[in-house]
Amino acid sequence: MNDLRREAWAGATSLFVTAMLVVSVSAQKSAKDKDQKDGPDTGRPKVVLKANPLVAMAPARVVLTAELVGGANDFEEYYCGAVEWEWGDGTKSESANDCSPYEAGKSEIKRRFTVEHVFRAGQYRVFFHLKRNDKMVGNATVTLQIRPGLRDGVE
Repeated sequence: MNDLRREAWAGATSLFVTAMLVVSVSAQKSAKDKDQKDGPDTGRPKVVLKANPLVAMAPARVVLTAELVGGANDFEEYYCGAVEWEWGDGTKSESANDCSPYEAGKSEIKRRFTVEHVFRAGQYRVFFHLKRNDKMVGNATVTLQIRPGLRDGVE
């Protein structure tokens, strides 16, 4: 009887482990599929936003850099895009370029966008939006923590 229980228990354990492996492989495949949508296989560059520094004392001058990583250099949807920065304090900045008409294989996308912004004490979620014809085509976000400084009455 004990042998029968052991075999049943071993069978159930084996079935559970197999089910967990199937779920794990399925989750990994799903993550890879998502990465491929925004990766080199589709030609779509990935938008990455970095801030330096992420944590600072107020008033803080922060350098923000948005980069288009991977993908095709002539990715049409990102060619000659307008840029919008949302600073997380209710304000935003926009800029646009005047570009030649798009030519497949010849036109190159701009891959790096850098700005400086001064922040007061607080936590800010900064958004970078890349737009084409008033349609958002790419975006990224970063969170900043700016601590009170001497000018804010903290000693």
